[in-house]
Amino acid sequence: MDDSEVDRDVVHPQVRAHINSLVSALGGLEDDGYKLGDDALEVLRDLKRWIRFYDEKTNRMDVARCIADSNIVATDLLQILALWPPSESESKYKSRLALACFEIIVPLTWPIDKDKEAMTINHHRHMPVLHLAQLNYKRAIINFDSAQILTTAIRIALPSLALANRDRTARDQAVIKLVLFFIRNIAQISPPPRVKYDGDESQISRSTLIDAFSFQDVLLTILTFASNMGDDFRTEDTVVMEIIFHLIKRVDPKTLFISEKELHKTQADELTAAFNKEAAMLQSYNKGKPTRHSRFGTMIWVKRENGKNITVSGQDALADAATRERKMDSTKTFKPPRRPRKEEMEPKDLGPPVTLDERARQQLTSFVSEFLDTGFNPLFGHVRASIEREAPHVLEHHKTQFFYTVAWFLKAERMRRKANKESKEPRSEEEIGSYNLVAEVFQQPMLVGLRRFLIRGHGDRDWQLLTTVMRCYTQVLLTVQEMSDSGNEEDEEIADNILSRLFYEEDTHDVIANLARNYKDQGFEYLDACTEFTHTFLRILEGYSKQNVDLQVRTRKRNRKRKKAAKEADRQVEEDGDDAEDDSADDERQAEKTSQDRKFDFKRFATRFVPQGVVDTFVEFTKFYRDLNDEQLKRAHRYFYRVAFKQDMSAMLFRLDIIHLFYNMIKGPEPLGKTSSMFKEWEELSKQIIKKCVRKLQDRPVLFAEILFSKINSTAHYLEYGFEKQTVSRSNPKPGAELEFKKQNLSLRTQIGIVVGVLIDRGHFDLLELIKFELERAESERRAWENANKALLLPTVEVGSSETTEEQPQPPPQQPVDESRTAPYIVVQPERGNEKECQKAMFKNPHLRLLMKLVGMERLAPTLEESMDSLWIFPGSIPADKLKECLDYVHQAEFAPPIFDNEESAEDQLRRKSSSAPRPPRKRAAFDDDDDILDDGEEEDFMFPMGGPTVRKSTAEDRPPKKRRRRERDGEEEEKEIDDEAAAERARERRERRLEKQSRIKSAMYVSPSDDEDDEWDERLMKEVPAAQESSWEKLLNIDGLTKKRPRSNLTPEPAVPRPVWSPLAARRTSIATGLGKNRVLDEDEEDEEGEGDQSDEDGGEEEEEDTPILSSGAVPDGDNEKDAAAAAASQMDVDNDDSEEEDDVPVVKQVRARPRAKAAFLIDSSDEE
Repeated sequence: MDDSEVDRDVVHPQVRAHINSLVSALGGLEDDGYKLGDDALEVLRDLKRWIRFYDEKTNRMDVARCIADSNIVATDLLQILALWPPSESESKYKSRLALACFEIIVPLTWPIDKDKEAMTINHHRHMPVLHLAQLNYKRAIINFDSAQILTTAIRIALPSLALANRDRTARDQAVIKLVLFFIRNIAQISPPPRVKYDGDESQISRSTLIDAFSFQDVLLTILTFASNMGDDFRTEDTVVMEIIFHLIKRVDPKTLFISEKELHKTQADELTAAFNKEAAMLQSYNKGKPTRHSRFGTMIWVKRENGKNITVSGQDALADAATRERKMDSTKTFKPPRRPRKEEMEPKDLGPPVTLDERARQQLTSFVSEFLDTGFNPLFGHVRASIEREAPHVLEHHKTQFFYTVAWFLKAERMRRKANKESKEPRSEEEIGSYNLVAEVFQQPMLVGLRRFLIRGHGDRDWQLLTTVMRCYTQVLLTVQEMSDSGNEEDEEIADNILSRLFYEEDTHDVIANLARNYKDQGFEYLDACTEFTHTFLRILEGYSKQNVDLQVRTRKRNRKRKKAAKEADRQVEEDGDDAEDDSADDERQAEKTSQDRKFDFKRFATRFVPQGVVDTFVEFTKFYRDLNDEQLKRAHRYFYRVAFKQDMSAMLFRLDIIHLFYNMIKGPEPLGKTSSMFKEWEELSKQIIKKCVRKLQDRPVLFAEILFSKINSTAHYLEYGFEKQTVSRSNPKPGAELEFKKQNLSLRTQIGIVVGVLIDRGHFDLLELIKFELERAESERRAWENANKALLLPTVEVGSSETTEEQPQPPPQQPVDESRTAPYIVVQPERGNEKECQKAMFKNPHLRLLMKLVGMERLAPTLEESMDSLWIFPGSIPADKLKECLDYVHQAEFAPPIFDNEESAEDQLRRKSSSAPRPPRKRAAFDDDDDILDDGEEEDFMFPMGGPTVRKSTAEDRPPKKRRRRERDGEEEEKEIDDEAAAERARERRERRLEKQSRIKSAMYVSPSDDEDDEWDERLMKEVPAAQESSWEKLLNIDGLTKKRPRSNLTPEPAVPRPVWSPLAARRTSIATGLGKNRVLDEDEEDEEGEGDQSDEDGGEEEEEDTPILSSGAVPDGDNEKDAAAAAASQMDVDNDDSEEEDDVPVVKQVRARPRAKAAFLIDSSDEE
């Protein structure tokens, strides 16, 4: 290699030289087949070390680039795997060779996912080449003729799969994950977008992949993992889900469960529709097609409305006015603002739509049917639980794949049931199958998770996650609706219960309305999912609300009290120290969410989808009418019909661009195809909307200006009906706070003087005049009534003969009391012309209300809720003298207000009544996980309990929560929306966590072959353990020997066999390493690097061996019980520390074979050199 070639090489020459030397030493093809080198196994391990310690540790791709250039996978590794036929499965050497090969293939085929912000020049140089190299790897593996590579990988994992979950070691777990990662990588490799693959794409197509998986029993293996998830497998759930995701993504479930004849008919109809669409497009272009005169130059003048002439050149300008206008518009230059390129809005690695051949379609159909019957509930139930508890092996894109896969299989289940019902052979309900096969997604945790991720995706602006959640939610709704229409009474009852839970929370309604209103450049995939979700939710909710007229929803509202007087009263309460049990200040300083059930009104809910933002979302969707199918066109048609005719808000559609869109769909240059089944409906809708627009323009000329702009609801209501909308406040105003006097046992004169002084200080002289006027009027009327009553009673007592007195009985002595009780009440009537102001003051002013109560006023109906129109009266029990006395007190206080000590004002003598008077306990905020939110003594007829309409077990979360204060944010009443910078920062943090977690998971693909040579060690150990136990029991029974130090020679193994010593520290390391799942091999290089540390451990281990007891076999930690192992090690360390004085005297009860030393889950190779 000359100097110029060295300078052009993108890899360091020494690295390339080392890799090439290893490749040449691996072996080669000869006449009689592939021949291994002398040290082939060590060469493979060296290559593995280079990948691990150079590429991964230094974040480079040089070794992978050298291996790709040498084509080692197709020419060497696959040939080595072919040397291990099924007939030689017992050969340990060849099994180690195969395992070493897969430990190299897996990192080479690992998905290349680099953070664009952290990418280096090295990454930009190598990634395009490595992407194409992975395509070659996939083609070579699934099309290899000499051996079944995928089956060979499964054969490696069979011994580990045969063991029970509790009996598997860390090496067994690593082998299983290695095989699953290999299958996942092969399924995931696909041509990168906007890159043309030079080879035959049919060799790496989805059909070829499914055919290879079916022929080599990979699909059966996936079904085995899925159906036993949770019992025999725990951390492999996300990998299995990934494999299934890459098999079914972008495959239309409708094409699976139909016959071949129906499929051909459907494909023929699609081809005919495409031809008709092309013909219509060409016809529109040929309206002004050039003639034989077009070879001559043409230039015309077009006269505009302002009288100016514009020059237009070209033969096509003579066709018609529309063509001329279009040609003038094409000459205009418009430079839109440059925006940063956004990421793809489709789910991770979704790719273009996939078309399967007949053989692959049948194989996938069979796999999907068997998976729905056996593996759907176990797999997705376990994945959902892993996502909820945020397991270490769950990455961010797993959530997106989970919701996408669930939605896909729900749609496939509906298509399967539809095909079974339409089949000619009649089948019973049992043969068709029950919805129990997919019951896992209808459980309450799944529904709560859907709602939570819907809100989280919208708040975090994670559009990929939000798109798949909306798809999943839509399929859940459609499946439940199908259950309700199945005719099975049990299924209908379950569907009704599920729908009541889905529609119960009004927060979900708010999120859906916001999704449809806040669309902005998220891409067509998001737009399609959003419009489908909105249309499905509205349609099903409308039908369900008609069937259940008493549908209840839980609504939440914020109550904020920001009255200045109340705040001042609370400030005084805090100064006096009387607010120990008063939490009224919290009501003013923080927002308290109160929830209540209310009757659902669908018409009111549907108005939330009328605003201009929702209309614009569906208009953007309709602009793709040339590419939409009939189902999507029907979706947009139903929405515009609902707005224009059901909601009577057609004015929202009276905008110039919307009218232009409707016209172009029918009679424009590129109209909707007449062969479409939705053409007639769209034609009628467009005609009616344009007709209504013309009528409105004639009736209301102001629409000529408003037609250019978007409209708010009030403007649209005026244009529609000709008058402004009369809005009524839905919130019931509350009366003024009740006040009381700080000092007790004050006389009535002093109390009235204090309140009158407050009104004078505040300048409410008109209110004081109102009280005096009402007192004077009431005193006059009451005295007149009393005088008249006395005049009527006097003749019956004094006038009359003795006979009459003897014949007629004397009136009872209680007559004066009856006189006072029968006095009519006097209604307080404010002065005419000022009634509203007086009524408002009587309702809101707390000082006026206190004075009214002091002078004897009461409400006419105290049991009813008080409002602005409530009547106040002077009851008949108050005599005229009492009213005269109160009036005199008011006059005296007006001209001689009371004076207080310490320069206090009259207002300082008052406080809120709630500070000291007992009151019923407040309602606390209700949330999803609360069941008992009603106060004691209160009963409300809720249709469902606060936790939802379903009954669930009580948990620790049901206990009364601790009182929390809501942190104020600079006095803002509502939380601000997350701005773009905050959303970008959150996305960056999530991406960093995802890459870090993925790097940890990627390290779980290396397996130690050292445990294969432990048979001799097991035999030797079984001979020594009984002798050690016997010696230990003899020492235990020897009372005199309990105080002696345990001799080391009793349990010291032979020098030829190194015995590992288990200690709590080593157990903790093993537990941590096993918990991380990094089951990689610690090779000789690592041993050499840590030789000094190991030697120091051995030097200090002699003393530790005497003090540290050896755990029994039950205490050995494994990958599934790492928490228990860590707890056992911690407890053992505590025991050692507490009994440090007697440790030397404790005999060894039992010694077992300890697990091989591990560091970061890489088992140490110790016996491969023998």
